[in-house]
Amino acid sequence: MSNKVAGVDVLVKVETTTGVYMVVGGQTGATMNRSASTIDVTNKQSGGWVEIVTSLKEWSIDFDGFVILGDAGIEAIETAFEDNKKVKVEVRVGATDDANGYTLSGEGFITDFPIEMPQDNCVTYSLSVAGASPLNRAKGIEA
Repeated sequence: MSNKVAGVDVLVKVETTTGVYMVVGGQTGATMNRSASTIDVTNKQSGGWVEIVTSLKEWSIDFDGFVILGDAGIEAIETAFEDNKKVKVEVRVGATDDANGYTLSGEGFITDFPIEMPQDNCVTYSLSVAGASPLNRAKGIEA
């Protein structure tokens, strides 16, 4: 039997003060992107097939939501963006007491931060953070 995780239960958090992570309010969606570069090592003995090895890895996270005034997570993002500072990001997949769950975390720079202000809808944000550190994966029960 598998333990499926509902996307609505997965929230992006940012560090607001040293060691304290807060949910970025108003979230409606998130995508964790992970990729690895490849190096072509094809040679005359490859039997006519391309051969590759993986090289450098990178990650980024994109998420969006409704702007919530006074939200500590949004304020930390605004400050990091304005000051060109890294932001520490954390995402927990699975309940905090689920031994099969895991937490992804790392530091990155905000590379895109548009705010939409339509006449006929709520104010929303979109956010892209490009990883500037390894993406750590810690499996098990969250402390």
